[in-house]
Amino acid sequence: MAHVALKNDYPGIGGLLTSFPETGNILLNLAETLLRGPSSLTSAERETIATMVSAGNKCKFCTMSHAAAARSHWGEDSDIVDSVLAGDYSKLDAKLSALLAIAEHVRGRVTPTPDHLVQQARDAGADDKAIHDTVLIAAAFSMYNRYVEGLATYAPEGIEAYAAMGERLAKQGYLSPRS
Repeated sequence: MAHVALKNDYPGIGGLLTSFPETGNILLNLAETLLRGPSSLTSAERETIATMVSAGNKCKFCTMSHAAAARSHWGEDSDIVDSVLAGDYSKLDAKLSALLAIAEHVRGRVTPTPDHLVQQARDAGADDKAIHDTVLIAAAFSMYNRYVEGLATYAPEGIEAYAAMGERLAKQGYLSPRS
């Protein structure tokens, strides 16, 4: 049971966002912008970054829901998500692998990202927008993860509980009504 009274029975961050719309709407708009807005990164790449950060922060709900969205975006290449969750980046291109290293740094500490990580990403083809978006996704998802876990929200069990949610996020986005 969540540490605060919720006005609904939505799992994870959904219950918080709709129960507290004054902050929820801002957080939803941020997620929509970061994961679906203009970027040199695909939505699949951005959802994969959010998934890796959430897994590193041990936020089950965010890991599972964003992994499901990433799988939907990747389509036939959806096994990339499970490889990343297993710590295997061999299926990734050099750019996404380098960006995940940046995201891991940002997730784990509040220090400047080392120059060599940024240079590796640039050498692999990442532009300023990709590096910016990666850092902001990692920082924002660290906050989202702490919000979800800090208030002890409910996280469904099993990958199948997240499949429809991930499909909805991938196809309709973060601002669409819940069904």
